[in-house]
Amino acid sequence: MPLFDSSLFEELGNVLAKWKSITYVFLLLTVSIVGGAPGVCPPACICASDIVSCTNRNLSMVPRTIFKCIRKLDLSYNKIGFLDPDWFPVMFDKLHTLILHHNTISSISGGSFSTLRNVRFLDLSSNHLRTLSNPVFQELKMLEELLLYNNQLTNIDSGAFGGLHKLQKLYLSYNALTHFPLDLYIGRNKLSELVLLDISHNQLQAVPVQDISLISARQLSGIYLHENRFLCDCHLNTMLNFWYRRHFTPVVDFKSYYSCTLPSESKKLLLIQENFLNCSESTVNDSYHAFGLLYEVQIGERLVVHCDSKIVDKDTQFIWRSPEDKTLEPEKKTDHYRVFLNGSLEIEEAQIVDSGIYSCTAINKLVNETIDIRVTVGNFTSHKSHSHEAFNTAFTTLAACVVSIILVLLYLYLTPCRCWCKSRKNKRKQNQNSAHSSILSATPSHEPQSERKSSTGKRVVFLEPVKETQQGQNGKARLIPSENLTADGILKNSRSKSDSDSVNSVFSDAPFIAPV
Repeated sequence: MPLFDSSLFEELGNVLAKWKSITYVFLLLTVSIVGGAPGVCPPACICASDIVSCTNRNLSMVPRTIFKCIRKLDLSYNKIGFLDPDWFPVMFDKLHTLILHHNTISSISGGSFSTLRNVRFLDLSSNHLRTLSNPVFQELKMLEELLLYNNQLTNIDSGAFGGLHKLQKLYLSYNALTHFPLDLYIGRNKLSELVLLDISHNQLQAVPVQDISLISARQLSGIYLHENRFLCDCHLNTMLNFWYRRHFTPVVDFKSYYSCTLPSESKKLLLIQENFLNCSESTVNDSYHAFGLLYEVQIGERLVVHCDSKIVDKDTQFIWRSPEDKTLEPEKKTDHYRVFLNGSLEIEEAQIVDSGIYSCTAINKLVNETIDIRVTVGNFTSHKSHSHEAFNTAFTTLAACVVSIILVLLYLYLTPCRCWCKSRKNKRKQNQNSAHSSILSATPSHEPQSERKSSTGKRVVFLEPVKETQQGQNGKARLIPSENLTADGILKNSRSKSDSDSVNSVFSDAPFIAPV
């Protein structure tokens, strides 16, 4: 008798297999609940393909059953109070839009967005944020647009937006900021792609004009500063007027919303106006920087470069600097450079070494503006010849097509058609045969009067008149047919006596005409 029964081993194997299947099902349920299986929509949300809306549901935390394939999540009008590393359950790689406006968010901890690394649009507006610590958004490497307006922000740390290298638009309006966030443009954590900063409707009293002048024109053209508590200042007035002449949208669109208050009075003045507080009588000398046009010139050709400044007036002076840092002044020819009184720079017989960035500085009593202009000198003949050859080829092809169309039209409408000519000849022969048949028909005594007249006309047309005077005719000429026509045309196949009698009767009725 064996020590171990084989049936016991079989029963034990079946039990283990059952426990294994139960464990596998339990793991699947756990993953689906915690990780969010595809196709699972939370009861408090509305799901439409890759969009989930959980608005106005009194949610204090993110539902744990949201599936991970969503691209847009709307959690607005809820009661989410703070953001920490555990507020979002799992990694969401495909999420690019996250909406959290009109919640009660008062603080954001570091690492709160570690599971949302591909978000491009983040809306945190209309919350209770008072400050932004350093740093809080660094995991959002792909973020392009950040909405923080209508909060209670009074302070923003210099590195709060560090790591947002792709951020293009930042909205900070309707807060309580008292200082302009210059670190966004200058410093280690500057945002090089930022093209729109809305800091309107805050409590700014002054702006660092000298530091702002170092910002590129591309970024300057997107700074909104209207509806702040500015104190009247000539430097600020000069800067805003310069932006207005440069047609910067924030100043042009909101010109009447830029105002300031006199320190000793409660009177408000518009900042964008000429002769503001007699600023023209003082020397301000604020400096601004802008970029001009790009120029290309052929080697050996003459080039005139214009200084595209917006502060040009009768008292404006111009100074140019070459790529070799040489100073070029008006009416002083240096090498092959010459500066005109209107600010234009002439380069005679341009060479490869003349390529580079030229700086034009326009100077007047209030402000100085420097324009950087890039000049490229090269051999562009080959490109022009290729384009010229391409133009010639296209023109030749077009001309050939036009000539072909003209030839086809000439062939269709001006070439004689043999079939048409033959049809006309056949028609003419049929008319002649009908005329002959009418002549050789029965005697006129059996026809009506109208038919006689028509037949008489036909006889006149087809009979060739011959003038012949005979005696006893009183000098009158008689219309008689020629002998050839009578012998060959009428009597060719008619030799019977009846036919000859009918012919004689026809000729006997020929009319007379007056003597010649």
